Amino acid sequence: MDFKEKIRVIPDYPHEGIRFKDITTLLKDGPAYKAAIEKLAEFAREKKPDLIVGPEARGFVVGCPLAIQLGTGFVPVRKKGKLPCETVQAEYSLEYGKDALAMHKDAIQPGQRVLIADDLLATGGTIQTTLNLVKQLGGEIVGFAFLIELTYLNGREKLGDEHDIFTLIQY
Repeated sequence: MDFKEKIRVIPDYPHEGIRFKDITTLLKDGPAYKAAIEKLAEFAREKKPDLIVGPEARGFVVGCPLAIQLGTGFVPVRKKGKLPCETVQAEYSLEYGKDALAMHKDAIQPGQRVLIADDLLATGGTIQTTLNLVKQLGGEIVGFAFLIELTYLNGREKLGDEHDIFTLIQY
C-alpha cells in the first residue's frame, strides 16, 4: 500500500510556507489505518518492547493500537499538569519560549524495554524530550516508530545513531 496517498497535504497551514501533513485522512480509512499499524508492528515486534510510549495527542493514535497489536502496555506522555499522580518532567523549546512534558513516575520500571511511537518525526524536539523522560525512569530505548518523517528537518540526527528508527512515509 502506498501510505503517502492516504495523507492529505494542506498548503500554508498553520503558517504560510508550511505544507501540513494531515494524518486524519489515513485514520478514517480503516483498512489503511490497520495496515499502517501492522507495518509499524512488524518493526516493533523485532525490538521486543515491554512498553510503547507515545506523546500526546497523535502519539496516542499510533501508540495505543501498536501496543494492542503487540500485547504490551502503553504509557502516555502528557503536557505538564495533565497527569493526576506524581510525575517526572522534561522541558523542551518552542518557537517562542519553553514547555514541558510529563510522565507518571511509576510508568516505567528500570530496565524495561521501551519503543517510542508517534505520528511525525520533524525537528525531533518532542521525541527527544520523551526519550529523556524514559531515561529518567531507567527505561531502555529499543527503537522509534513513526508514520511520517520530514527528513529535511533533520530530527533523526537529534535522536542519535544508537537507536533504530522506522518511518512509513518520508517527505
